[in-house]
Amino acid sequence: MSLFIPTYFAPISQYTTIYNADSVVFEFDDNYQKQTYRNRCYIYGANGKLSLNIPVKHLYKEDRKKTKDTLVDNESQWQTQHFKSLQSAYKSSPFFEFFEDDIAKIFHKKYTYLQDVNIDTHLFITDALQITESFTKTEVYEVTPNIPDFRNLAIAKKGIEIEMERYIQIFDDKHGFIPNLSILDLLFMEGPNTSTFLENIKI
Repeated sequence: MSLFIPTYFAPISQYTTIYNADSVVFEFDDNYQKQTYRNRCYIYGANGKLSLNIPVKHLYKEDRKKTKDTLVDNESQWQTQHFKSLQSAYKSSPFFEFFEDDIAKIFHKKYTYLQDVNIDTHLFITDALQITESFTKTEVYEVTPNIPDFRNLAIAKKGIEIEMERYIQIFDDKHGFIPNLSILDLLFMEGPNTSTFLENIKI
């Protein structure tokens, strides 16, 4: 049993721990924090590392908001922008076309809550990797010494050091290898071989 925060097309570091966990517990009672993978992911674009951000509706600074209550701001057409960015970045990758129809469903579905987006992206990845999609949810926020706690993997600004075998990336001839991007980068490049990479990554 391992504890995670649901994030948007989580980075490779989160999925290597999910892949190797006996069971997954998602934190559903944490306070929303900015500059985390809760509402962003990083892909490899033509100009290097590209951030895809889901706009959210913010309350006043003095109000503390639970992540599960965080609302998506759909006025910016973020879904159309994100899907076009993925198509532009990965249309020539070996496996994007194979997953395109399934991932498109996420970008055509109407969402109210950020947490629902993140759970759907998780279910897409577990289906693509053919790993169990079952998980449990926390009911209160607490630190439990007996449970491996990977909630820190949701923090985007600090960065996570990982040791992994390099794989070919679409634009690595221009910008070099970029580690720990969204799991989508590895999935679109390696397809069914993604699992082998996740098994061997060290954090």
